[in-house]
Amino acid sequence: HVQPLLPACEARNCNLTVQLQGSDTPDQPRGMGAMNSVVINREIGNWNRFTNRREVGSYTGLCPGEYSSGKTRVQGCVTKHGNPRVRAALVELAWRLVRFQPNYKPVVKWRRILSKGALATGAARKKAIVAVARQLAVDLWRIRTGRLKPEMLGLEI
Repeated sequence: HVQPLLPACEARNCNLTVQLQGSDTPDQPRGMGAMNSVVINREIGNWNRFTNRREVGSYTGLCPGEYSSGKTRVQGCVTKHGNPRVRAALVELAWRLVRFQPNYKPVVKWRRILSKGALATGAARKKAIVAVARQLAVDLWRIRTGRLKPEMLGLEI
């Protein structure tokens, strides 16, 4: 009974996707998909609400948790507190940047782990891509608030 409705729903979904992608900001860094950009910008809302990079990192939930007592300090896994849609979009975008933006500073830093054919475990690759995604969130904040130009970060337009 539902099958006849599927083509109409799919057509509407395609139209809405095209509309969303059309609302994307121009001059995006290469490899940053229009849909990812729209999702991140709409979920963040106003980039100027963050006053420093720590707030941006905390909002994404990509910061490591910390267990400390006295002089002992141990960093754990990411807290996952924050916006899950932004976190997922940033990780997906980070993987794209590994491919399309090889000169982006965090990609250069983690290249030996993230490059194709690297001898790294799955856990090491996940940690590295989360680090790239966390830095990407901060860099997007710097770009969107006019603090830096994409070229200054090693991003090609």
